[in-house]
Amino acid sequence: MIRINLMPQKRTTMRRRGEAGSAEASAGGESQAWLAFVLAAVLLEVIVLLFVYKTKQDQLTQVRKHNQELTANVDAIKREISNHAEIKAQLKELRDREEAIQKLQSARTGPTATMLELSRIMTQGRGPTVDRDKLEQLKRDNPTAVPNANWDSRRLWLSNYKENDRTMRVSGMARDGEDVSEFLRRLSLSDYFYEVRLLPATKAVDPVTKLELLKFEMSAKVRY
Repeated sequence: MIRINLMPQKRTTMRRRGEAGSAEASAGGESQAWLAFVLAAVLLEVIVLLFVYKTKQDQLTQVRKHNQELTANVDAIKREISNHAEIKAQLKELRDREEAIQKLQSARTGPTATMLELSRIMTQGRGPTVDRDKLEQLKRDNPTAVPNANWDSRRLWLSNYKENDRTMRVSGMARDGEDVSEFLRRLSLSDYFYEVRLLPATKAVDPVTKLELLKFEMSAKVRY
């Protein structure tokens, strides 16, 4: 009779089955750990994306609010300048009126002022209207340019006066060239006249006194 011992083989099979179960359990644990890691990474990414989205949303809200403020300011400025052309036209009209009034006022008072200044220049013991400091400085620098206080203004008289566009032209008679020079000197120093020019003079004989006189003519710009 032949006997076969099956016990060792059975034990080996059971041992192999135990080892396989342990390997499966270990693999299952590793899979669960990896799945947990993946889920944690996905959750973290979602949190980061939500934070970025919230930040961008806040920035967008601020930009929209700023744009609304700018739009409101632009609308307010448009309302304020909607009648700018009309106001500008009114201001121009007012300036034109003021300029016209000033011109009329100057035309009314200007010639009178220049005539009064000529009267002062031609009056004995008086002289042109000039700044005192300027006159004192002129006395020190060039005494010959200062008016002669002893000049007899009766040695010169005016026969014609014309003014056009603030340009004066005056003519008259004088005893000699020194009288004409004195009159020219006084006109040049006056605050009312500038660019004074002596035009060519000629000699003439007075039909009454038979005296030889100097006929002169001057031009100047008028300041008023």
